[in-house]
Amino acid sequence: MNIDDLSWQVGNYGGLSPREVNLLLEHGHLDLVIQAAEERGEWFCAERAAQELCRSGGFARALEVMEPFAAIGWRPALWAKAGILVQAGGTDEALDLVRPDEEGRASQYVCRDFAELLVMAGGVDEAIDLLIPHLAGGWIRSVLVEVTEGQGRDERVLELIAPHAEAARRALGRGRQDFSGEDALVLQARMLERMGRVGEAFCLLGADIAAERYGTQNTLTAYAELLSRNGRLDDLRELATGQHAHTVLDIFAGALRDHGRAGEAETVVREAIAVDDWFGYRVWLSSALLQDGRLDDAITVAEPGFSWYDCSNLLAPLVYPLLDRPEELLYFLDHPLTVPHHGHEEFQHWWRAFALASLGRAEEAIAVVEAHPDPWTDPRIVRADLLSIAGHLAAAASELQDLGTIKAREALFEVLVRQGQAAEAVTAHPTVAEQRAAKQQAADAKTQPVPARENGYSLEPPF
Repeated sequence: MNIDDLSWQVGNYGGLSPREVNLLLEHGHLDLVIQAAEERGEWFCAERAAQELCRSGGFARALEVMEPFAAIGWRPALWAKAGILVQAGGTDEALDLVRPDEEGRASQYVCRDFAELLVMAGGVDEAIDLLIPHLAGGWIRSVLVEVTEGQGRDERVLELIAPHAEAARRALGRGRQDFSGEDALVLQARMLERMGRVGEAFCLLGADIAAERYGTQNTLTAYAELLSRNGRLDDLRELATGQHAHTVLDIFAGALRDHGRAGEAETVVREAIAVDDWFGYRVWLSSALLQDGRLDDAITVAEPGFSWYDCSNLLAPLVYPLLDRPEELLYFLDHPLTVPHHGHEEFQHWWRAFALASLGRAEEAIAVVEAHPDPWTDPRIVRADLLSIAGHLAAAASELQDLGTIKAREALFEVLVRQGQAAEAVTAHPTVAEQRAAKQQAADAKTQPVPARENGYSLEPPF
C-alpha cells in the first residue's frame, strides 16, 4: 500500500468500488470488507468498514482498520481517523491530528473540513471563527449555513450573512454583472426561514425578485421553493405563470400535486404546452403521468420530444423509470409512437434485451443483442450480464470464469456475491495492481493509429 496506489483508487474507483463494497455490506459481509481493507489495501473497503463499525459503536475496531492507511500519511485516512476519534470521545487527539497550520488556514477546503470536524466535536463557535475569513467566497457561506444547522447559532450566522446579502443587493441593483454574491440573498432567506421568520424571508427575497435584483435562475428557484414549502400557492401561481414560467412552473405544478391537486397541476402544464410548447413542460408532465401509471398518456405527451436532440430528447427519461417495470418497458418500446431518432436506435436494442432478461427470457434477450452488437462492449460479457439479470447465475458465472479478463472478473464479482459466494467473489476480483496495469495497457493501445471516418473522426473511442 502506498499513497500513489490509494490516489489511483480514488481517481479511478479502483479496487473494490463503492458500489461493490455496498453490495457486500447489503449481503451482510462486513467481515470480508474489513479483510479486503487489511489484506488488499482497498481504500473504499476501509472507508465503508469504518463507517459501519462506528455505526454499531465499534470505534476501536474502526481505528484498527483505518490506522494502516493513516500511518502512511494518506490525508483522507487522517481525516477519517479524526472523525472516528471524535465519535469515540477522543476529541483532543482528533483535532490535533488534522489541525490546520497557517498554510492550511489559508485553504478554504481545509477550513471546510476542519470546521465540520469541530462541529462534530462540539466546537461550533471555533468552527464559525475558522470560516469567517473565507466568507467572501460564496460556497463557504453555504458551508457556514449547513454546518451550523441545529447548533443554536442561527442569530450569529444570520448576522454574518446579512452584510454579504446587502452588498449583493447594491451591486445587482446597479446592474453589475458580477453575481458572485447572489447566493447570499438565498442564504439570508434560508436562515430567516430556519429561524421561523418566514414572513421576513418572503418579503426580502420577493422584493429582490420584483426589482430584478438577481442574475441567475437559482434565486428564482429558491424563492419558488420557499413559497412551495410554506403553502403560498397563490403567490407561487403568479410567479410561475408569468415571465418566469420556464424556471418555476414545474415547482408550482409539483406543489399542486403535493397538496392533492394533481388534476389541476396537469391542466396548468397542458395549458402552458398549448401556448408555448417548451420541452421542459413535456418532461415534467410525461414524468408525472408515468408516476400515476398512465403510460399511454405519458407516451403521447413525450412523443414530439423523441425526435429532439441529445439532452432534450424525451425517450430516455421515460425509459429509466421503467427499468424495474419490464413488462411496461416492452410495451413502451413496441408502442407505435416510440421511434428513436438521431443515432439513438442502438439504445432501444439494449433496453429491449434488458426488459426480456428481467422477465426471465434470457435467450430472447441474447438474440436481440447478438443481432445488434455493441462495437464497444465485449459480447461475451454482455451475454453473461443478461444471463445474470435473468437469474441464471451459474451460467453467467461459468461464462465469465471462462473469459477470465479483467472486465470479466469485475463482472463475475457481483454474480458470485448474488450466488452466496462472497469470499470467492473477493478472491476473483482483480487487484488494484492488475487494474492499473490493464488500464495502462489500454491507454498505450489508444496511442496507436485508429481507423477514421471520411470526416476525420475516429471510428473507435475516444472520439
